[in-house]
Amino acid sequence: MKVVLIFDSGLSGEGGKSNPNCPLGAAHGGIGTAQIMEPAFKKINAEVQATLYCGVGYYAEHSEEVVAKMTAMIKRLNPDFVVCGPGFNFPEYSEMCAACCASILANTDVHACAMMSKENVDVIDKYAKQVPILKMPKKGGTGLGDSFDALAEYMEASVSHPEKIAELSEKYCY
Repeated sequence: MKVVLIFDSGLSGEGGKSNPNCPLGAAHGGIGTAQIMEPAFKKINAEVQATLYCGVGYYAEHSEEVVAKMTAMIKRLNPDFVVCGPGFNFPEYSEMCAACCASILANTDVHACAMMSKENVDVIDKYAKQVPILKMPKKGGTGLGDSFDALAEYMEASVSHPEKIAELSEKYCY
């Protein structure tokens, strides 16, 4: 399974709080936080094809442009699945994750989900009926590995076993 990740500048390793205005960028393969997701991805033979990212400050100033360009990049890359997150308990980044996921699902044939913690109540309330938002712990919380395993199970079902999506959505999504 080919996967693309959408990160903020902090998770990508391009500098979070120190570089909030990092413009839209792309890297081949998985970078930054992708390494902690790899064990779960290996269980389903998923490989990160690319990581797309930008700073939350840049997103705040150019949200429509970022969403449109990320969606266009996904069309070009044509992965099997896009993971928008993990957004942890970062509201600006979680908003970017959900907005990008909504656009990808509306404008491509690519499977996608967002991932964030319950502290992002406003984002979850705004987007949960439009996009699958998988549950995860806040930054420093327990259960991160389990949430990545749940993500991998959801990804595999989305791509190969759509009959399981309703059950997994009930179990893993907001």
